[in-house]
Amino acid sequence: MSGTEHLSVTRQGATLVLTMNRPEAKNALSLALLVGLWDGWQEADADDSVRSVVLTGAGGDFCAGMDLKALAGRGMAADSYRDRLKEDPDLHWKAMLRHHRPRKPVIAAVEGACVAGGTEILQGTDIRIAASGATFGLFEVRRGLFPIGGSTVRLPRQIPHTHALEMLLTGRAYTAEEAARIGLVGQVVPTGTALEHALDLAEQINACGPLAVEAVKASVYESAAMTEAEGLAAELVRGWPVFDTADAKEGARAFTEKRPPLYRRA
Repeated sequence: MSGTEHLSVTRQGATLVLTMNRPEAKNALSLALLVGLWDGWQEADADDSVRSVVLTGAGGDFCAGMDLKALAGRGMAADSYRDRLKEDPDLHWKAMLRHHRPRKPVIAAVEGACVAGGTEILQGTDIRIAASGATFGLFEVRRGLFPIGGSTVRLPRQIPHTHALEMLLTGRAYTAEEAARIGLVGQVVPTGTALEHALDLAEQINACGPLAVEAVKASVYESAAMTEAEGLAAELVRGWPVFDTADAKEGARAFTEKRPPLYRRA
């Protein structure tokens, strides 16, 4: 497993769990956390035994955005992470899912604060489960700043236009119930159970054919900016090869034989 002092990486079956682990700072983004996140996304992509990813935070919060003090920190550990940024100037954007889309489904399990950069990372995930006590918001304009993690582009594509502009232009906080009502998250669950529900959902995904799951996710995103005709044509390119896989045949056999399928990514 990879990971850094600020990111915990664990396995639960076929699910890779990435836990932002700076509870004393509400898991605000540090150099170590950004490097750890990018390493975690790469690990998930490279390991075929990983079928889904859950992103969560430690200590009852998801992520409170950038920690400017930590990012400006000095010391041997900080310098080693700073060297990684020098080697790859795009690393922080890839870590925040602005410039990288994992090929495996990513489920966000949100407790507590998920604001500023936390809400921006959230928009790079595929499925979002929020605890009833979670708080969301893009506070940047209140501080005279710009939400440059992708929100002015992604948010109006993910939730209705008027709700996106209200969130972006007021910089106010949103409850979990409000976030669900406008479509920013899909489920609201009791406080303290977001990770449990996310892992349950991940297991449902893990039981499906991995090649089919990855092709479906890729098709959804690559067709988003296409016309309907272009998207339908691209869907055939993605979809037809799945029918020729051994996993597709196994799925049909398992259905006929009334048993769980044994998918082998083949």
